[in-house]
Formats: sequence, C-alpha cells, structure tokens
Amino acid sequence: QVQLVESGGGLVQPGGSLRLSCEASGSIFMIVSMGWYRQAPGKERELVASLTNGGSRDYADSVKGRFTISRDNAKNTVYLQMNSLKPEDTAAYICTVRAYNSPTNAWGDYWGQGTQVTVSS
Repeated sequence: QVQLVESGGGLVQPGGSLRLSCEASGSIFMIVSMGWYRQAPGKERELVASLTNGGSRDYADSVKGRFTISRDNAKNTVYLQMNSLKPEDTAAYICTVRAYNSPTNAWGDYWGQGTQVTVSS
C-alpha cells in the first residue's frame, strides 16, 4: 500500500500564499503521476493540478498563472505553491498519486486525507 501525508494548509488572507506538501511512502515501485484535487462544501471534487513522470503539467483554468505544481523525486513528494489566493480557493486540498507498488501489479490511485485551505480576511 501507498500512504500519503499532506501538510501546509491553513488560514491566509486574500492575496497571500501557501505551499502544500504531500509525501508518498510505503510500497512504491514507481510513481506515474502526482497531483492535487480540491473539494469545497457542497461542491464536487475538482482537479487543481497534476504532474506526470514525463514532466507534463495540467492546471485547472481557475488557478493557471497562480498555482505551480512541482515534485522532488528523491523524496516522493509533490508540492503545490499557491499564490494570489482568493476566497474561492477555500477548500480541502487532497493529494493523489498514481503508482505501481510492484513490477507485476497494475497501477493504483491513492488519496490523502486532505488539508484545509481557508482564504479569508
């Protein structure tokens, strides 16, 4: 199994910045991609940003130019740098990893518990 531990959420004023981290550990043979989703109360979960092994990045239109996803391969850690935060960015941010946990098993999608980001004055 793969475990994900997120950190970095909190309360920030509009226009402020936060950096989220998510470390993957456990039985990991190869990580295919890492990313972040978010879910606000009463809304569906949405993709915020993703990063593949090949370096391909994808962002939600609402965060382009403000958020940056990056990865430290040696630490199996993905980061989400969030700048110019807006109240509408308030949500639980959930890390996800697609990974093989052995050379013979199929890949699986793993999810963290989520870290709360609140943007408010």
